[in-house]
Amino acid sequence: MLFNSLNFAFFLPIVFIFYWTLQNKKLAYQNILLLLASYYFYGCWDWRFLFLLAFSTFLDFYTGLKIYHSSDKAKRKFWLILSVGINLGFLGLFKYYNFFADSFASLVHQFGLNADHPTLRIILPVGISFYTFHGMSYVFDIYNRKIKPTTNWVDYSLFVSFFPLLVAGPIERATHLLPQVEQKRTFDYSKLTDGLRQILWGLFKKMVIADNCAEYADIIFNNSDSYSASTLVLGALFFTFQIYCDFSGYSDIALGTARLFGFELLQNFKFPYFSRDIAEFWRRWHVSLSSWFKDYLYIPLGGSKGGLFKQIRNTCIIFLVSGFWHGANWTFVVWGFLNAIYIIPSIVFRTNRQHLEIIAQGRLFPSIKELAQMTLTFSLTVLAWIFFRAETVGHAFDYLSGIFSMSLFTNPFISNPEFIRSILVIALLIPFMIIEWLGRENKYAIETSFLNMPRPVRWAFYSLLVFSIGVFMQTKESAFIYFQF
Repeated sequence: MLFNSLNFAFFLPIVFIFYWTLQNKKLAYQNILLLLASYYFYGCWDWRFLFLLAFSTFLDFYTGLKIYHSSDKAKRKFWLILSVGINLGFLGLFKYYNFFADSFASLVHQFGLNADHPTLRIILPVGISFYTFHGMSYVFDIYNRKIKPTTNWVDYSLFVSFFPLLVAGPIERATHLLPQVEQKRTFDYSKLTDGLRQILWGLFKKMVIADNCAEYADIIFNNSDSYSASTLVLGALFFTFQIYCDFSGYSDIALGTARLFGFELLQNFKFPYFSRDIAEFWRRWHVSLSSWFKDYLYIPLGGSKGGLFKQIRNTCIIFLVSGFWHGANWTFVVWGFLNAIYIIPSIVFRTNRQHLEIIAQGRLFPSIKELAQMTLTFSLTVLAWIFFRAETVGHAFDYLSGIFSMSLFTNPFISNPEFIRSILVIALLIPFMIIEWLGRENKYAIETSFLNMPRPVRWAFYSLLVFSIGVFMQTKESAFIYFQF
């Protein structure tokens, strides 16, 4: 079930009404309802994978209890390894087996050998990377004595499978979400209106910006050898805004939906395209994943301790793993490695913690220096996204070689009838980025931007967003990019 589907438009209000009618009943009733709704939501993709979700949930719930109640260090480590090993085993089987099998066959073929290897005809369970990381963080935190395990199966299951975040995050921590699951929640009208605003903005980003950018990014990337360098640049820009609006749009809908039920999820995007260096970009892009890798991989590897070489080594490991987490393709690994290369200078010169506040905070315009920094960072990001979007590493290099040619100085052009509509999409990006800039100090762009304006103005703006969705939405429902991860 997609957030941008009619099915979800019926599902959400029904769950919302039943949920709040239970407000004066036991908290357990509300949690059971949300758990059943979450399993139904997930089962709409493929009901067979409900068993995998339930097994993964039971595994981490049970091993968490065993770790906590084991006084012997060896036993605690055994249960930790068992939980993490099985979780990563399922992730590896469904997501990476065919990739490694094909890569090995290609490698031995280079030496003139033929390797007959079996491949599995399996479907990647949607959201497996996300709910696996939910459970692993829970077990890690228990092992490190940061939290106590819950003994309530329903509460833990809801923490793992809460439908707004189940299939594409944010990757929540038990320290943040589980206490909210365990506490009584009361209806708050201000949270309702705030949640609906964020949902609307997320739908606008997905259905108006991302889906339309996707159409032209696909045309250009799929026929990159037929277009001029300037058009290839345009294609890279289309994808740059597509992936941002697609994923941050999903996160906005997820956070807004959770708020309707009285939950506050982790902010996953903090206006990353306004970053002044790559280190700041990664503090603002997919925040929950970046912080997960920092806490459960970077710091255990030694973090920033042990000298410059180890810090660079640990950083490269983090980005390579992050790239591989995104998909079973060498393009993602190269994308991760390229971002590691980008960030190394800031580590060497110790400037990676330089920009902790949002750019031009308290000011309408950035300084010339900030504008130059933001432009350079954005350009490097666009370059890296080419590897993320390309079908193969070779395709990415061919695309780049096409960009760096004399046709870079010609006018970009997409064949009719797509050309006129693509101009409209570009025109939409301008007011969108202005709104994002003006709201960059908020949790999402329109959180407070129009609250102080007269009600007719506010409702006219919201109506314009709804109208734009109706006019520019694609005729076919499109899944979110991060569903494949």
